[in-house]
Amino acid sequence: MARQQGWVALILALAIASAALLASYGLQLGLDLRGGSQLTLQVLPAGEIRSVQKEQLEAVKEVLERRINGLGVAESTLQTVGNDQLVLQLPGEQDPSRAARVLGSTALLEFRAQKPGTEKEMQGLLPLKRQAEAVLAARDPALNQDPTDAGGPRPTPQLPPEDLARSLRDLGVEVPAGSSESDQIGLLLQEVNRRLVGLYGPTQLTGKELTAAGRQQSATASTWDVTLSFNREGGEKFAALTQSIAGTGRVLGIVLDGRSISEATVGPEFKAAGITGGGASITGNFTAEEARELEVQLRGGSLPLPVKIIEVRTIGPSLGAENIRTSLLAALSGLALVALFMVITYRLAGMVAVVALSLYGLFNLAIYALIPVTLTLPGIAGFILSLGMAVDANVLIFERIKDELRSGNTLIRSIDTGFALAFSSILDGQLTTLISCAALFALGTGFVKGFAVTLGIGVLLSLFSALTCTRTLLRLLMSYPALRRPTYFLPGAELPATAS
Repeated sequence: MARQQGWVALILALAIASAALLASYGLQLGLDLRGGSQLTLQVLPAGEIRSVQKEQLEAVKEVLERRINGLGVAESTLQTVGNDQLVLQLPGEQDPSRAARVLGSTALLEFRAQKPGTEKEMQGLLPLKRQAEAVLAARDPALNQDPTDAGGPRPTPQLPPEDLARSLRDLGVEVPAGSSESDQIGLLLQEVNRRLVGLYGPTQLTGKELTAAGRQQSATASTWDVTLSFNREGGEKFAALTQSIAGTGRVLGIVLDGRSISEATVGPEFKAAGITGGGASITGNFTAEEARELEVQLRGGSLPLPVKIIEVRTIGPSLGAENIRTSLLAALSGLALVALFMVITYRLAGMVAVVALSLYGLFNLAIYALIPVTLTLPGIAGFILSLGMAVDANVLIFERIKDELRSGNTLIRSIDTGFALAFSSILDGQLTTLISCAALFALGTGFVKGFAVTLGIGVLLSLFSALTCTRTLLRLLMSYPALRRPTYFLPGAELPATAS
């Protein structure tokens, strides 16, 4: 009796703990239920790599995962598909453009010193770049939210049309018909950057030597800077690089993905040892969001191979809500029909099975919240299927009990024998399902893995529910003499004359 009370106390404690877990953590919903975005990316071969191999695909995936984590998108999933594709799911993200920008760029950072003999050309290009950047920045509302914060309106930089046309002509830039002035300035800036990169020497220091990246607001403007920290080797290279150009008037160019984003001169005071300390900052008139994206890209590292976004899908939350409603309706309808069948067929034992089934569902959902399991439509399908399997175990037990009662055995002995005889059949059936779940999880992708996880958890819990909860509840009821009637388990016509 004491042992039975212990099992009852354990089941009650588990039920209370499960309810508390569900109330505290809730369930995580997947992309198909919550809405969000899905991006399909293709990894492209480059250089000497003619085809993408598995290890290269995994290397790209690792970098992309670091970038996604840097974006702070919760519950995202990134999975490989086929030989050269990756599928990224961002639940709750309705605007995938930011993720696309951060994930699709290579983020190859280079620090390059200006080549000797290019001072005159550099002196012509740099002022033009500064002017074009200033005009574009002045037209960007993100950089000009409070134009009077410096004690009065700031002068708006201008690039007169005749100067713009002359600069475009001198640089040989062809302007498409109908281009706006901003588009023309953008083309001018693009060409200036391209020419600036050609004035730099070979790469001596890249983003591979970075140990940290951050951002800070510029002290003199409303723009943002990106701060960098190098490892020991990178710090030594940076010191040597700055020492080589200190006091010469030549600049240190910071090049990102082949685009010169910042140029800095190094004063003669660093001629002796260069800039030491292993730190640097990139000043590129960044908005807060641009600085944040660059920080994430640099911290995540460079992509070993370029990627191309080949599909962007956005799923609205309304579709997810409809999926949840219909799925819950299907689950509750199925549960109600199963409960009705069990009560009609197995009477008192059927009622016990319904209670055990409810406990099973509660335990199952609590584990989903605790692990956590991101619930998708296939996951719900696995959950509903495991409900049926949990009932199946009870059916095996109750049929054995009925067989024992028909053969004239006593009620208590029939219950004990029914559980003992059904155990091996239940175990074999659940074991084969678990093997299938393991195979689906190992070889499947995406939603298939979710289905395998939910079904596998359900199978393990159904064993506990059928063999522990159902048995404990039946024994508890049998402690009341008024309920010890074989006719509460099967019709009296099926009982031997002596038993009924």
